[in-house]
Amino acid sequence: MNGLISVIIPVYNGEKTIRKCLEAIFQSDHNNYEVIVVDDHSQDASRQFIERFPCKLVTLSKQSGAAQARNAGANVSNGSILFFTDADCLLEPDTLKKLANSFNSADPYTIVGGTYTVHPYDRNFYGKFQSIFVNYFESKHADNPDYIATHAMAIGSEVFFANRGFNNDKYPILEDVEYSHRLRSNGIKLKIDKTILVKHIFGFSIIGSILNAIKKSQYWAMYLLDTNSLLEDSGTASYELKINVLLCFVNLVYFALFFYTSNIAFLGPILLNLAIVIYFNMGFIKATINHFGWLFCCQAMTYYLLFYPLAVGLGSGIGVGRHVIGKLQYNRTQTCSHP
Repeated sequence: MNGLISVIIPVYNGEKTIRKCLEAIFQSDHNNYEVIVVDDHSQDASRQFIERFPCKLVTLSKQSGAAQARNAGANVSNGSILFFTDADCLLEPDTLKKLANSFNSADPYTIVGGTYTVHPYDRNFYGKFQSIFVNYFESKHADNPDYIATHAMAIGSEVFFANRGFNNDKYPILEDVEYSHRLRSNGIKLKIDKTILVKHIFGFSIIGSILNAIKKSQYWAMYLLDTNSLLEDSGTASYELKINVLLCFVNLVYFALFFYTSNIAFLGPILLNLAIVIYFNMGFIKATINHFGWLFCCQAMTYYLLFYPLAVGLGSGIGVGRHVIGKLQYNRTQTCSHP
């Protein structure tokens, strides 16, 4: 292995973040790396910013999605280690150095991943919530994670090409989950090093946070149903979040019964369910207190318990509907093709 790290970044209309992303990379303490940016047919000024930096630029003739952009970057790479990150992520000065040390000390048939810094680039509430949410749940099972996210994924080039790269056909924002599961089924080990960190630029308002939850949970629901893994504890699609969403909607039923009957007895199950959710999420609660204090924890848990599960539930419902429609269309096609 030559030890060269190929940092591969897909970008589509990323003019707001790509300059900061590349500035952060080129301030790295590590000196054995190359940077490959794949422009996925952007319609903004992304390319103008990219061309200011000493990186290899690959331009796609049509928008093909992040998965194909990453594959295109890998195809022109020279490194023995491929490190995938995103155009809205900022590497820490020591990210590549820690990555090299962690990767070289692991079995070569291991994907090494990192996660978000607890403190995001933008310090408003919704950025902080999303960053610590991802940091905590992605690294909860660091020695045996369910997947490695492509905001910080390192894989040997030989292993990457032997396993055909990313698949963009069905799950356009979960290609890293599908790829991780495919690799794991082929005997590849997954590992998260909590010291390998990237700082994410969210730019979230409450609307942005809610829409992000709806979009991601839609694809998560489709993927989990398609792969019969709905009950798996899978990173940000964790047991804790699933319990939270389920009991939130159960509580809506109890609240509706209380509202229409004025029977105070219906409030008891609501309080019990909240206690259950808090019990199962104590690790996440402690993390918010340790990093941001009690005031933020109270704000975060109010959002996490009362609003976030509604968005996740709505997105999941859409995903379930799309899954059912897809199954019906497939069965109809099979029936028509076999009279």
